[in-house]
Amino acid sequence: MQQLQTIIDRINQTFEAKSAIRNDTLTRSRELIRHCANSIRATQRGDDPEAQTLLQTARDVAATMVTDAQSYPDVYYAGYTQDALKELAEAHITRAIILEEPLPTPEALKIEYAAYLNGLAEAAGELRRFALDALRRGNVSLAERILGHMDEIYSVLVTVDFSDAITGGLRRNTDMVRGVLERTRGDVTTAVRQEAMRAALQQFEQRVGIGDSKSSLQPEGEWTNEQDN
Repeated sequence: MQQLQTIIDRINQTFEAKSAIRNDTLTRSRELIRHCANSIRATQRGDDPEAQTLLQTARDVAATMVTDAQSYPDVYYAGYTQDALKELAEAHITRAIILEEPLPTPEALKIEYAAYLNGLAEAAGELRRFALDALRRGNVSLAERILGHMDEIYSVLVTVDFSDAITGGLRRNTDMVRGVLERTRGDVTTAVRQEAMRAALQQFEQRVGIGDSKSSLQPEGEWTNEQDN
């Protein structure tokens, strides 16, 4: 029984260390998600210096979180850990696509493949938001470019045909991308048609001279107030 007590003491010590790492990982995962969300918002509004600062902070938090959590695989592969790393991938990918920079690799970000792919899928939602903002500003060509990247994302994600146990639920996120893509395609198509109609109307007005003589000509038989006086 004395030997049993020694075993239990060793187990308790291990559990205490693991519990401390788990608590730290939970705290860091929340911090990481917050920095990534703020970075995406900065990218959306065109404040790249702020976005890069937040991303660097996020990478530092992620590096510490991963180093500690890897000592306990069940903590490292837990949902809260991988979800936070997924957000890191999403923030980097969103920024890279919007600024037309090379995409970061999973190895460069030190992120598992499943988390990277799911981050890529969720970046499509942020790209839709950016495309809609571009349409509201009247920048249809920018919205078309973003739509093209969204189409590429969906095209590659549908080729990853493995079980959710391996991909971390990628199939569900891929279905989400398809819906986001089709809605964005409809919005951009409507904007393109409106732009074409507006250009055609302007050309027509220039061709027939509408607006040039309207102000100088008056219908026969009408008099101005000065003539009446």
